[in-house]
Amino acid sequence: MAVKRFKPVTPGTRFRVGADYSDVTTNVPEKSLVVAIKKSGGRNNTGKMTMRYLGGGHKKAYRLIDFKRDKHDIPATVATIEYDPNRTARIALVNYADGEKRYIIAPNGLQVGQVLVSGATAAPEVGNAIPLKNIPLGSIIHNIELNPGQGASIARSAGTYAQLSARDGKYAIIKLPSGETRMILSTCMATIGSVSNAEKSNEVLGKAGRNRWLGRRPRVRGVAMNPVDHPMGGGEGRSSGGHPRSRKGLLAKGYKTRNKKKASDRYIIERRKK
Repeated sequence: MAVKRFKPVTPGTRFRVGADYSDVTTNVPEKSLVVAIKKSGGRNNTGKMTMRYLGGGHKKAYRLIDFKRDKHDIPATVATIEYDPNRTARIALVNYADGEKRYIIAPNGLQVGQVLVSGATAAPEVGNAIPLKNIPLGSIIHNIELNPGQGASIARSAGTYAQLSARDGKYAIIKLPSGETRMILSTCMATIGSVSNAEKSNEVLGKAGRNRWLGRRPRVRGVAMNPVDHPMGGGEGRSSGGHPRSRKGLLAKGYKTRNKKKASDRYIIERRKK
């Protein structure tokens, strides 16, 4: 996976940096694993806008992803590497030996024809899903469960990965992409390797229209609004707007909103870097 620059034949392509999709092997998704996805445009059931700056965008279909990897000890062959409009990472279609097909998040370096296995007896190789208690210390992992059987919820975005640092009793100690170090039950599953499409962060949209294609409408600054619309609005000329805060008055830029009594605090050994 790499990025490519475009000739400045239009103002929109002058600064555009896009993916070259050299890692994608097909542009036709598996029909049995695709479902319709409905857009809300940021409106609730009464039609009132509750989320600003959403709407429009290209029509998409949702690919059903297997985040649990619960078909243990059944080998699966990688059939395709595909683009997914719903996430930054690439996805891979795997065909199990019993005939079932599933999509998984494609790890970096996964090749078509490669055989993957999940379960406690699987080898610690790229793409295999293994319980944390069976993964060698120091391994790079992604798609990590927070609770056994829940399905992966950590390190699923393009280029992300965590590291298995140590074990302490029934817990594994994980260094997360944010810099946070926390304990997770060692019976939780994780996948070996880092997530594909690591060059995603180097892409440049190039024009406002590409943001609209992605379903994002223009975001208005608080200081540009009237006082009735935002705490930072109003004033003569270009006012600074006062202390940064949200539209509902919550302080921004450093004000902690996390509950001090949150139950999961006891599992966090070191906080993420500021």
